[in-house]
Amino acid sequence: MTVTSVRTTRETRSLPVVEDIPVIEMIAPMPGFPDHQRFALVQLDDAGVLCSLQSVEDPSLRFLVVPPAVFFPDYSPVIDDATVAALGIASAADAMVLLVVNPGDETGDATANLLAPVVVNLATRQGGQVVLDEDLPIRAPLLAA
Repeated sequence: MTVTSVRTTRETRSLPVVEDIPVIEMIAPMPGFPDHQRFALVQLDDAGVLCSLQSVEDPSLRFLVVPPAVFFPDYSPVIDDATVAALGIASAADAMVLLVVNPGDETGDATANLLAPVVVNLATRQGGQVVLDEDLPIRAPLLAA
């Protein structure tokens, strides 16, 4: 059985809201996590800026992610042809790019990995973390952006 969405309950001040959350199937495991290839994309704030990729297999494993345009408006990664083909991306409109965030130890220490974004085909919900062939930082400060 392939899971394409999971149901979760979000507490509100009135009644709980039940939502369908998209599940991203990674074409290759995230580096260091070979047993996890299915991640729910969970919105953590009302604006949809802060999200997490939460493992379906182990909900205690999650990666914080953000869309790059909010923090890095000039960020325009070049995705190699092999990755585009593996994800079945026909046009840029089919792709969603997310940056993995390290929250840091203190407020203001958060960084984003610009060198290895997560790219998702919006139609098929297949994704993968891609190491770019560019000179970009793996720890770009979020608040300085």
